[in-house]
Amino acid sequence: MRQPADDIIEEHSAPEWVTRPERSNALAIRFIVWVALKMGRSAARLLLYPICLYFMIFSGDARKASRNYLQKALGRKPGLRDLFRHVHAFASTILDRVFLFNNQFDLFDVRVHGQEVMDDMIASKQGCFLLGAHMGSFEIIRSLGRESIAPSVSMVMYEENAKKLNAVLNAINPDLVMQVIALGKIDSMFKVEDALARGGFVGMLADRTIEGEGTVPCDFFGEQANLSTGPFRIAMMLKQPIVLMFGLYQGGNQYDIYFERFADISQVERSQRTFALEQALKQYTGRLEHYCRLFPYNWFNFYDFWK
Repeated sequence: MRQPADDIIEEHSAPEWVTRPERSNALAIRFIVWVALKMGRSAARLLLYPICLYFMIFSGDARKASRNYLQKALGRKPGLRDLFRHVHAFASTILDRVFLFNNQFDLFDVRVHGQEVMDDMIASKQGCFLLGAHMGSFEIIRSLGRESIAPSVSMVMYEENAKKLNAVLNAINPDLVMQVIALGKIDSMFKVEDALARGGFVGMLADRTIEGEGTVPCDFFGEQANLSTGPFRIAMMLKQPIVLMFGLYQGGNQYDIYFERFADISQVERSQRTFALEQALKQYTGRLEHYCRLFPYNWFNFYDFWK
């Protein structure tokens, strides 16, 4: 989708997270999924320890990025235990997707905060954007829509850097493939608009930039980070409300889901769009930093986010 020139704030080349090759091994992923489905979650979680250790040893750039982020979020120099805990939290949420894709929701203890926000959106029957980050688990949030009378939840995502993992997970429950709207396709925007028109929720993770998208420089942990305006432009264009969402892993089988109302940018005049985008990005970044400080091991951007 091409944006008017006066709306674009700043453009950048392809970010590191897009160009970094996928480290997943399809055979290893299939083996872990087989163990998970045949032997259960407890047995599969034992495999996470050698996997996380391997990742820490052989992923130097990711380890460096983790240390840099954790020092900001923790307010102190992280040790090896902190780095391992960060990687283990990430691996745990990936493993839990296997069980969530397999509709084994009863394995998890999920607490929802801000349920009244979602109740209001469901009652309005107008659909909305669920705006999150690469933090915790989006799948635990989407599972709420499959357990209750809530509308279906579609996910707008960039699929290219996790093809192997997504292929294996989608094989568990092919029906969920239809709930993913891939970025960069000719019909992406039409699919988003159709999902919203049917009263559904559309989830987007707004903490990564895509090549060619406008960005806004925001203060994040005291340093400048460029955040994409794309998700907010879409909400403006389609005139839809935004709800912040975070599905945070608490260890074991526990998750806490947080929903928050976000500033209404659906009726902004064209002349005010640039200012409204800047304010929306700053509000989003502020809430993201808030949750990163509360749940520091849940943020899963293992690259130099401030680069």
